[in-house]
Amino acid sequence: MTGVGGGSLMTPLLVLAFGFHPSTAVGTDLLYAAATKTVGTGVHGAGRSIDWKVVRRLATGSIPATVITLLVLAHVGANLNSTGHVISLTLGCALLATAVAILFRTQILRFFARNTAPRPDRQVAVLTVLLGIGLGVLVSLSSVGAGALGMTVLLVLYPQLPTNRLVGSDIAHAVPLTLIAGAGHWLLGSIDFSLLGALLLGSVPGIIVGSLIANRVPDHVLRPILAGTLAIVGGKLVF
Repeated sequence: MTGVGGGSLMTPLLVLAFGFHPSTAVGTDLLYAAATKTVGTGVHGAGRSIDWKVVRRLATGSIPATVITLLVLAHVGANLNSTGHVISLTLGCALLATAVAILFRTQILRFFARNTAPRPDRQVAVLTVLLGIGLGVLVSLSSVGAGALGMTVLLVLYPQLPTNRLVGSDIAHAVPLTLIAGAGHWLLGSIDFSLLGALLLGSVPGIIVGSLIANRVPDHVLRPILAGTLAIVGGKLVF
């Protein structure tokens, strides 16, 4: 219905509504996202709406950051209660930040457009790699952040690129990011494959129904509802 929010809502609902351990919810959602975003990448690739330079820059930061984060989780112990608390807290903060990015994206972009001079390409490249690092850590811990947060920053860094190319680039980058992070959680033993199968089975009719509804409900109605839901769920996880 909105293009964002599915991944943001998936993990907290699995934790809060269905009682899954945070690490299991995160790991399973990551593999689910890798499968669904692979299809999205194929669509955008066929339409030539992917900027592979942006994807490479993001992956240069995110892939090493993901591996390091997974190694830290493996060292600490993914099933420890303390680790579950860290994941829940990270997830809650990520949801609150995502809610702000969704609700105030237009105002954020206008602010940077007015107050920021055009950056040299080298500076943009460095900032994109740093964004990738942040997304690698955030996604590995919470499975949230690559969508709304990543897209908002990309729109600030690359105002000259068409939005559809940035969307395609963001989705393409999410495939190796979620796949590696999900594989790492698999090795840590925090994947529920029966849950993964059920999520994939439900996503197809959900996409069809959501697409039909989206054509009838205005975006300015959907986004505040989504942002409000994410804020409430994120607040519950944090506090």
